[in-house]
Amino acid sequence: MKHSLLAAGLAIMAAIAPGCKEKDMHTNPFLTPYTTTYEIPPFEEISYDDYLPALEAGIAQKKAQIHDIVSNPDEPTFDNTIMPLEHSGDILERVAMVFFALDESNSSDEMVKIAETFYPTYSQFSDEMTMNDSLFTRIKHVYDNRDGLDADKKRAVEQYYKDFVRNGALLSAEDKEQLKAVNTELANLYLQFNKNLLNATNAFEIVVDDEARLAGLPEGSIAQAADEAKARGYEGKWVFTLHAPSRLPLLQYAADRDLRQQMYEGYTTLAFEGENSNQPVINKILRARAQKAKLLGFKDFGSYMTDNVMAKTPEAAEELLMKIWAPAVKRVNEEVTEMQALADREGAGITIAPWDYYYYSEKVRKDKYDLDENEVRRYFPVDSVRNGIFTMAERLYGIKFTEMPDAPKYYPEVTVYDVTDATTGEHIAVFMTDYFPRASKRQGAWMSEFKGSWENEDGTSSRPVIYNVGNFTRPTADTPALLTLDEVETMFHEFGHGLHGMLSRARLKSQAGTNVDRDFVELPSQIHEHWAMEPELLKVYARNAETGEAIPDELIAKLQAAGKHGQGFATAELAGAALLDLRYGHLNPDSDIDISAFEAEVAADLGMPAQLTYRYRSPYFKHIFGSDGYASGYYTYLWAEVLDTDGFELFKEKGIFDPETAASFRHNILEKGGSEDPMELYIKFRGQAPSVDALLRHRGLAD
Repeated sequence: MKHSLLAAGLAIMAAIAPGCKEKDMHTNPFLTPYTTTYEIPPFEEISYDDYLPALEAGIAQKKAQIHDIVSNPDEPTFDNTIMPLEHSGDILERVAMVFFALDESNSSDEMVKIAETFYPTYSQFSDEMTMNDSLFTRIKHVYDNRDGLDADKKRAVEQYYKDFVRNGALLSAEDKEQLKAVNTELANLYLQFNKNLLNATNAFEIVVDDEARLAGLPEGSIAQAADEAKARGYEGKWVFTLHAPSRLPLLQYAADRDLRQQMYEGYTTLAFEGENSNQPVINKILRARAQKAKLLGFKDFGSYMTDNVMAKTPEAAEELLMKIWAPAVKRVNEEVTEMQALADREGAGITIAPWDYYYYSEKVRKDKYDLDENEVRRYFPVDSVRNGIFTMAERLYGIKFTEMPDAPKYYPEVTVYDVTDATTGEHIAVFMTDYFPRASKRQGAWMSEFKGSWENEDGTSSRPVIYNVGNFTRPTADTPALLTLDEVETMFHEFGHGLHGMLSRARLKSQAGTNVDRDFVELPSQIHEHWAMEPELLKVYARNAETGEAIPDELIAKLQAAGKHGQGFATAELAGAALLDLRYGHLNPDSDIDISAFEAEVAADLGMPAQLTYRYRSPYFKHIFGSDGYASGYYTYLWAEVLDTDGFELFKEKGIFDPETAASFRHNILEKGGSEDPMELYIKFRGQAPSVDALLRHRGLAD
């Protein structure tokens, strides 16, 4: 055929290095399957010059493969249409997975420059594929004749059909071109938002030259600030940044109130003004999203986004959130009353303000429960916590983690593990961890993959390469990396996502691992957080960094007693951000809105207490403005918590390491991916539909 894989091969060769002599030609590692152990990307062989040629070659290859699908004269079937589509574009998949990962976790000026071409080109090709009339005609034929297919194949056809429709397959030629333009604009706007946010984060610093101002801070935080100052050329001083391991201890422990206020205001005005302001970017995003929703026949962008998930409508998501919001606000007011009483007893002469919340919350916790997180952190060195997540996985699912010291890695601090069946030794997955902050890494913590998984009907399979990225407290020359309780839970959370990817046994690539409804994807991550503070596991992994001794029973008792402390604040700032996100989804603006005024309007409508703000304010709300990923979907963390708290109650009833319960969760949730309806999978595991009551009980918000 004129446009067969042979043509793609010619395009690939042309894309490698036109005009190069054979002797000095660099072999682009993305163009052929990796020959490394378990097909881990050969990072050391990848150069900046490889990305764009591989992107072009990958697009050429996939275009040729799609042409072969649509040129098939036979009647469209699952096997001759969906299956070749499932396995098309291996070059594009390889280069995209590596580029997306490193752009987030190990960026550079070169990567930023490449991204300016990579993202729009990738977006434009995605539009071209999903608006291909000939391809959609074949998919529609399979969709119209899907009865009789296996359940997972039928669901896959339905999802392909819906994805194509949601991406403009039914639009007129004129409207398709308009939608392509909007999507390209959004891709560029997301790129600009993320660039501004990273630059604004890295530009902020608080320089302290008076040691007295450091009173109350943990030794590790002070040492870290000294290291940061030295790295920035401030000898003999201390520098604090907006990265969580620097920001949060200062807010929680610094006795200097002005210092706390400086940090709080620096964070809550991040990327608001100046050359890195994201306010203009957000306004352009809002208008483009409204235009996209209108083109696709939805009343607003929120309706478009929720139509494809469990909630189905923004109203259903908001209804759930309001059931949580009211008791959370009630608890916030009680927490503030306790803080104010303590401040008054100490003669502080203040009224509790937002920058006092973490500080006085910690004081109240110590006063009520005799629990000092500085004491607790000694039992959570990063390596011990990593041992905890591995122990949990082995006891629940019978899997083992063995370090691969010689495996390729994209940064020296990355650690790579071979994941195997603890009984048979069968290879299951590769797992990577990258836990410490650096200027080239965006804030937050996340999980993704360099290689997906699938099960073929002939018995062959592909095993995934999964990674976790974090920004946890970094070790210093004198202190190990001691994690806060929040960081411990975050490590368990992201590892739960990792298990979802590692243990997938879905037959189809498009349904494997975390390829599930957005409001179901957080169930595996959040349910595994519960094990972090369970006494049975704590006694195994929580080890004193200096002596190696296990955490004492009396300290575990304090942790259990204080487990619901501060949940009003934690819940309200999360629910508030989710409600703000949903309110943005209702907008159809024709002109710029005042971002600060809109946030204030939503806060006033909700009755948000003055002592807190949204978990993320708009210019640094990457979840909803850095991509479409969680737009009108940030609520999913609480939606999934309804599931995870209800589900964990079954583990508590049966035993947190009960083999039958663990096997059911693995089979029905972790292995199935998106191959079945998520609520049906949950009910198969739990035996009943969930209710919000379990969440309220878990957070201590029930009456």
